[in-house]
Amino acid sequence: MSALDTRRGDPPHYSQIWTFRTPRARLALWVGWLALVALFVWCWQVMNQNTLWIFVTDAPDQAVDIGSRMFPPRLGYLPELLMPLWDTLNIATLGTMGGVILAVPVAFLAARNTTPSALLVRPVALFIIVTSRSINSLIWALLLVAIIGPGLLAGIVAIALRSIGFVGKLLYEAIEETDARQVEAVTATGAARAQVIHFGIVPQVLPAFWGISMFRWDINIRESTILGLVGAGGIGMKLQSSIDTLAWSQVATILIVILGTVVVSEALSARVRQALI
Repeated sequence: MSALDTRRGDPPHYSQIWTFRTPRARLALWVGWLALVALFVWCWQVMNQNTLWIFVTDAPDQAVDIGSRMFPPRLGYLPELLMPLWDTLNIATLGTMGGVILAVPVAFLAARNTTPSALLVRPVALFIIVTSRSINSLIWALLLVAIIGPGLLAGIVAIALRSIGFVGKLLYEAIEETDARQVEAVTATGAARAQVIHFGIVPQVLPAFWGISMFRWDINIRESTILGLVGAGGIGMKLQSSIDTLAWSQVATILIVILGTVVVSEALSARVRQALI
């Protein structure tokens, strides 16, 4: 903009034109898209190496055939599913309780405002949380079935070990988000560290704790239904045996029972969390 234009009152003239992205940003965006396309092509080639496309093209016909064999479901098979369903609920409930009990101290050790040592203890607690969250409950069940044998105990421990990471992560984040003013008020009374945690932090995170626990129980109901596929007890064992014997009408009945159980548990969990939070 020139001084002459300013004195005359003319609108200013700018030599630069605003753009949404700079040339460097546009170049980086194109490079990113090209890298994404190259990655997709490479992954597609890797997938096609061991894929038999004759089975893939035949998959719709096979799905229609199996679906026709599932109908109508064998409702007379329901009485035999009551005890396995009860075992599944016990696996989810006891596993959740065990996971929550183990996750609470881990969460307090992982939170910055409650850990006794940010350099030593906190990394160990975070490692436990990451390890638990990284390994699926089905893998835990495979390992535990090989260690302690098939049955409900392997499923319960697998659910507990998987729940530690989920509950511990959400709980330690809730602990770190507590109001520091309440903690300072309790500390000002001369309370010890344990009393500060008990009266200043626990009341703040208690609603989140119950909500997280119920949410995890709802998830564990779904996960415990498939642990029987690897011998960890529950209704999954009935599902596996029915598939092995090609009893597709029984498979349909089992799937209906699992669906109904999941829907009821989700509704119950939502109601409880709504009442607590």
